[in-house]
Amino acid sequence: MAVTEAAFAASRDLFERVAGDLAGPDAAALTHSALEDLLAARMREVTRQLFQDHLDLRAVREERVGEVVDAAGVGRTRIERGRARILATVFGKVTATRIAYRSRGAVDLHPADAALNMPTVMHSLGLSRLAAVESARGSFAEACERVNTLTGAGIGPRQVQELAVAAAADIDAYYRALVPEPCTDATLLVLSTDGKGVVIRPEALREATAKAAAAKSGNKMATRLAPGEKHGRRRMATLGTVYDAEPAPRTVDDIIADPVGSQRERRPGPKARSKWLCGSVNDTAEQVIAAVFDQAEARDPDHRRTWVVLVDGARHQLGLIHAEAARRNVAVHTLIDIIHVLEYLWDAAHCLHPAGDRAAEAWVAAQARTVLAGESEQAAASITAAADAAELRPGSRKGIDDAVGYLRNKAAHLRYDTALHEGFPIATGIIEGACRHLVKDRLDITGARWGLTGAEAVLKLRALRSNGDFDAYWAWHEKQEFTRNHQARYRDTLIPAA
Repeated sequence: MAVTEAAFAASRDLFERVAGDLAGPDAAALTHSALEDLLAARMREVTRQLFQDHLDLRAVREERVGEVVDAAGVGRTRIERGRARILATVFGKVTATRIAYRSRGAVDLHPADAALNMPTVMHSLGLSRLAAVESARGSFAEACERVNTLTGAGIGPRQVQELAVAAAADIDAYYRALVPEPCTDATLLVLSTDGKGVVIRPEALREATAKAAAAKSGNKMATRLAPGEKHGRRRMATLGTVYDAEPAPRTVDDIIADPVGSQRERRPGPKARSKWLCGSVNDTAEQVIAAVFDQAEARDPDHRRTWVVLVDGARHQLGLIHAEAARRNVAVHTLIDIIHVLEYLWDAAHCLHPAGDRAAEAWVAAQARTVLAGESEQAAASITAAADAAELRPGSRKGIDDAVGYLRNKAAHLRYDTALHEGFPIATGIIEGACRHLVKDRLDITGARWGLTGAEAVLKLRALRSNGDFDAYWAWHEKQEFTRNHQARYRDTLIPAA
């Protein structure tokens, strides 16, 4: 008991000083905000000293272990007491003193580090967690400022980035190990993928993009891009989502009301639940789509549920999805997002109606109702007839031709009549929202040029937080850190008691 009492004398003394200052006349003149600032600074030091006193007490209590043998079977027969290392915590830097177990030609082992699950770097897991959270919210510079404001750690943006990258290291493995929530066979299994470009440093561009940019560099103007020219500095990030939804049958009137029919309350579409998001700027689209199918198959290993795949209609994406479905021998219902179809219809309407003409809205609604009824060919014919009747010149009907070509080329993926009858979702709002939230709101901030590892870590951390899994992941991540840094270093994966 006396040892314990003496161990915390320094922190008690600091606390008494703070209490004494607060009781004095100078503190009586402070505003509440000044008191907040005072206590934030002074009590952080008290807490840091408490941490230090506890580590010192552990050092006093540490006893020599009878046998310490590493994973290779090499024993540590000599010890060195008083071996110290610094740990930067959320309260400030502390020093951990412990016994080092030594053998000639072998790395020293410290069982006391295992008991504390010490990181291999100077910064604590608490600082790493804070850096990961703040890096997912804003720029690394902003994250650095926030971390230093909260902790007084005094770390720089590069260190924050390194901590964020390390924090994201186990995210893929975490999701592979996660057991999905059970569902009935009637529950829809919905998959969706999309891509978004990220401005990347030249050395991190994909090979094809780098070659294309290099080929154009000789013909570039010095001060600006030529018409239609692109920077050639983006690397495509591919995102994917999987979610469950109960079928919600609807009709065309529930999507776009009949202008001459009686108005009724529209029935809502399927509600997404158990949403899972993933994204990668490092992996190819093929690899991300495979990961999406892995997640779907984990939820429905026997392929008993109805699989619905929502896409934006990109040919390469469709090809990868169909190839993956065929490889796994699973039937999928592939649907193109209705919003993309509407954009083509509006482009066609602008060829037929002057800007601001309200008749264009009614015309688009009529064509959209035809498409929703499963009659995309009829809609294409109607649009063509309208263009012919208007006697549009060839140069004035690009929107018409694009819409007609889209409706005919993608007809197999526009079976909205079946989708509405079966209660499928018909819009990619979730993956579109993910592109904005995961990529545009963070990776596309003004002036940002990303390295590959930083962009990948931030994308995965934002997806993790969007899934609502950060706290559960972090507990799992700390266990993986323990296994990697400590348990795996000892024989029979057993750690001697410190």
